[in-house]
Amino acid sequence: MGMTMTQKILAKHAGQKECAPGDLIEASLDVLLGNDITTPPAIDIFEKNAFGKVFDKDKIVLVPDHFAPNKDIKSAQQCQRMRNFAKEQNITHYYEQGQERMGVEHVIIPENGLVRPGDCIIGADSHTCTYGALGAFSTGVGSTDLACAMAAGSTWFRVPDAISVKLTGKIGPYVTGKDVILYLIGKIGVDGALYQSLEFSGEGVSELSMADRLTICNMAIECGAKNGIFPVDEKTIGYLAERLPGGYEEAPEWLFADPDAEYAQTIEIDLSEIRPMVAFPHLPSNTHAVGTFEKIYIDQVVIGSCTNGRLEDMRRAASVLRGRKVAEGMRAIVLPGSQRVYKQALKEGLLEIFVDAGCVVSAPTCGPCLGGHMGVLAKGEKCVSTTNRNFVGRMGHKESEVYLAGVEVAAASAVLGYIGSPEELG
Repeated sequence: MGMTMTQKILAKHAGQKECAPGDLIEASLDVLLGNDITTPPAIDIFEKNAFGKVFDKDKIVLVPDHFAPNKDIKSAQQCQRMRNFAKEQNITHYYEQGQERMGVEHVIIPENGLVRPGDCIIGADSHTCTYGALGAFSTGVGSTDLACAMAAGSTWFRVPDAISVKLTGKIGPYVTGKDVILYLIGKIGVDGALYQSLEFSGEGVSELSMADRLTICNMAIECGAKNGIFPVDEKTIGYLAERLPGGYEEAPEWLFADPDAEYAQTIEIDLSEIRPMVAFPHLPSNTHAVGTFEKIYIDQVVIGSCTNGRLEDMRRAASVLRGRKVAEGMRAIVLPGSQRVYKQALKEGLLEIFVDAGCVVSAPTCGPCLGGHMGVLAKGEKCVSTTNRNFVGRMGHKESEVYLAGVEVAAASAVLGYIGSPEELG
């Protein structure tokens, strides 16, 4: 029986030769992730059940990034709870604010070389599916699942069916991975891949940078997918070789999908047909190509997050903002995704470009994305954001509006004062 990439990874981690959609398996885990919102409840469950010691201090990653730097007493206590647990359990990969390897969880985990092709990863955060960009099975779970997995080193899965997404064609100007995933979500809807694996393939994959792929997999959950995953190619190997201890030369032969693997459906996307996209309120599937709608004036722009806070994103934003000013009355917030990204952006003069343009440059944090802090919207305000969700009240007041877009569209919109394209800047 032919298997997809996801099915192969799950079968291997379950100690089986094969598995099929619908099978219930118990799989061993390579990486377990928690943040300052989801880890404290997991710790409560861990201690209530007297689990004692975690199964492997080297495979658990704890990152205080959502309400950190702490916005209030409650968030400080949550971070303190996780910090104390990490110390008690001698957790190797606990990343404190300000440390060199610190930042937004889904930016730093690949950046710090904690993911390998073929890994099986869970995280108590829905965007844990990010790591499929590196050929891993990676998915979000709840705090209870995290607690039990920290003790056992394994968890249960129902093997997902798969959707084959075949990419062809060349990518156009100002089109990024964000536009590709918004295009796909707009095509199939927010439940179009419900509990299925999005498996990307085709000649078009080579058109996408690793930042593009990380963004695409990050938002696989926004169409209901259990996970998103890319094949390992030369770009993947080059990325990993720079980050993994000891480097990386090639993916294991067993990892690739079988020629006779079965898929629930096949979706073909010609990258050359995709234009810069914007997801209107209040769903990521409410997509429109830039230039196909009337002017929408905005109050705020946010550039960053686990979706678009990588160095490539900072460079893209700076290329648009260089020598320009944000519109009068506009609030433009830039959040590098990690301390490394921040430091390199500083070296390259990108942060100076942002400040000269009239932007606020923040420490790495998830804050504005979830309406937590450092960018909360008031009633009636509109924001263009490179984050991943635009639900009702996502970034503040329930009568505010969030428009999702790629970095260059967001940066151009900050200058224009309305949602527009870099091409409008002349």
